[in-house]
Amino acid sequence: MKSIIITGASSGIGLATAREFAKQGYNVALAARNTSKLEEVERELEQAYSSKGQRFISIPTDVCKEEDCRNLIEKTVEAFGGIDVLVNNAGISMRAMFKDLDLSVIKSLMDVNFWGTVYCTKYALPYLLKSHGSVVGVISIAGFKGLPARTGYSASKFAIYGFLDTLRVEHLHDNLHVMIFAPGFTASNIRNTALVADGSQQGKTPRDEGKMMTAETVAHKLFKGVKRRKRVVVLTPVGKATVFLNKICPSLLDYMEYNYMKREPDSPFK
Repeated sequence: MKSIIITGASSGIGLATAREFAKQGYNVALAARNTSKLEEVERELEQAYSSKGQRFISIPTDVCKEEDCRNLIEKTVEAFGGIDVLVNNAGISMRAMFKDLDLSVIKSLMDVNFWGTVYCTKYALPYLLKSHGSVVGVISIAGFKGLPARTGYSASKFAIYGFLDTLRVEHLHDNLHVMIFAPGFTASNIRNTALVADGSQQGKTPRDEGKMMTAETVAHKLFKGVKRRKRVVVLTPVGKATVFLNKICPSLLDYMEYNYMKREPDSPFK
């Protein structure tokens, strides 16, 4: 039976991914900072799937901390005997102009988004190489094209792209699957908890979450990408159009992107 680790598994895409892979017959290791929510998800999955012989563990993890990430990998291997898939999903966002931004915000985003991916991947890699498994980085369209008022977010997602793209080449002959996964705008909690200029959370989303792709749809596409061992997966029409336009007319896209983001309620551009 295959095993997966999912960071940021207590809500949003991470939670939906845990449910999807459990449905597909995987053992699942759940990682996040919210211990009570993790335990709740673990109980839910056990009730639904443990009769099929699957196992589920919840491991409180702050991916900013290297030791937490090492512990996550060690506890998973101890429980399941190995790792077949690592989904680096834990992440935070931001919304502020760089000129107004406290630099601690960028550091926080790099610590969670980039270093969390690096730490978990570093300690999981020997087991993934042994299983010819998959390492997934959940990035964003912001990892292909810088988004205004999201300097730290874009920087962290570009960094993840570069890190994983290089890792793939380094292990070209080791049958390691590396997938860069960009969901586009997805209904989740990430915009509610996004950091503003002073480092506090904005507390509400500036977008209509009901019109976005659901976390469940994203999770299913992530599973299909892993199953087919895809290199890069970009979701949503807006996401695909952004990546395409950035290749053929980047200057025009700058203007389109600026005007698109400026229309957000309480936009920092105004």
